[in-house]
Amino acid sequence: MAREGILIVVSGFSGAGKGTIMKELTGRYEQYALSVSATTRTARPGEEEGKDYFFKSQEEFEQMISNGALIEYACYVGNYYGTPRAYVEEMLLQGKDVVLEIEIQGARKIREQFPEAVLLFVTTKDAQVLKERLMKRGTESREVIEQRLLRAVQESEGIEEYDYLVVNDELDACVEQIHSIIEGEHRRIRYNMKLVSKVREELRSFAKGE
Repeated sequence: MAREGILIVVSGFSGAGKGTIMKELTGRYEQYALSVSATTRTARPGEEEGKDYFFKSQEEFEQMISNGALIEYACYVGNYYGTPRAYVEEMLLQGKDVVLEIEIQGARKIREQFPEAVLLFVTTKDAQVLKERLMKRGTESREVIEQRLLRAVQESEGIEEYDYLVVNDELDACVEQIHSIIEGEHRRIRYNMKLVSKVREELRSFAKGE
């Protein structure tokens, strides 16, 4: 019996390692489909169109908003980020667990549209580690790093809105923890009602002597 796909939202502080975690998770397990976000920010070295992001101009992105082509979008540190609708809906229908790597504003919009979505928040073990990771990336100016740290202060106020907190201290353990959480979600009754109904009907037949 084919199982139903789950929508999973992964958020976290910039520098917490969300992207690395998601690439490792989807590389290990075939059940996951990582949604590719659209953004107006400039591509970083090594990032590919259609694989890491769909890079859009502001005009193109705003046209997607007008067309209802995004299930959520938000502005983060001066750039738009959003989730294309068609891919998410198609993968869920195929039984894939769709992972959205988005920030807290987008997560709130997903929860409104998909109340049963599973929300995970990724953090480092402390703020000092977070700051060090941002500095070591070497891809952004000091001003942008300061903006990201200020943004992290704001994001920390919304952590209670998530279902699970995951500490990315050791990558392998973190990936396996996230996978275990999602597997546990699949065991919830609401995702197994077809099996429940099947067993219930069989038991009723037995009770009638059929």
